[in-house]
Amino acid sequence: MRVRLLRAGSREVLRESITNADGRCDTPLLEGASFQSGQYILAFEAAAYFRQRGANLPDPPFLDVVELHFGISAESHYHVPLLVSPWAYSTYRGS
Repeated sequence: MRVRLLRAGSREVLRESITNADGRCDTPLLEGASFQSGQYILAFEAAAYFRQRGANLPDPPFLDVVELHFGISAESHYHVPLLVSPWAYSTYRGS
């Protein structure tokens, strides 16, 4: 699934990645000097992902791009799982 990391407010795209077969990005989206406290958005292209896998979605799809708005502190570690189907999603701060 294609995922973009954006800075909240300006919506500047900081990084873009495609998840691997396990549903994870192969490298951290923020690391080193780019890992700064602040507000961010993860944008997951859910409808495109399910269409590529043959799902018969309505037009327009119920879920197209799932955006998660969240804040981070540079002193912590973050893992943001997205559990998604064509009709629902859930998320949490992982370990």
